[in-house]
Amino acid sequence: MIADHFRKQKIQVVAGPTTGGIILAFEVARQLRARGIFAEKEGAQERAFRRGFTIDPGERVLIVDDILTSGNSIRQVMAAVTRLGGIIIGIGVLVDRSEQKIEFGVPLFSCHRAETQTYPPQDCPLCAAKIRLVKPGGG
Repeated sequence: MIADHFRKQKIQVVAGPTTGGIILAFEVARQLRARGIFAEKEGAQERAFRRGFTIDPGERVLIVDDILTSGNSIRQVMAAVTRLGGIIIGIGVLVDRSEQKIEFGVPLFSCHRAETQTYPPQDCPLCAAKIRLVKPGGG
């Protein structure tokens, strides 16, 4: 769906953040006949392209990720692309679960929108019912 949505945009590079965007970046790139790359964390708030991945100045870049929640990882990839002189054409995500619309300055396409309701503790129906919070998959 992401590849179809951006097919006419002449995308040259598809970039995603580690780890959720890696497989998605390579598959969308394959379908668009473009290069797929990923940006890794560098420090607390930045991402960088390593392992020989680069973007030439002026290349048309699509940024992809599996899940959009706060937009932080996408913004970090955007900054890494911009530092190298790439032109960000758009953003594609599998699931947008952000609480409110996030503005990135480029078109955003999501395959699915899943609204996530959050509550202050005093208004939470699970808290009122005394249902314990459980974090699945945690150590």
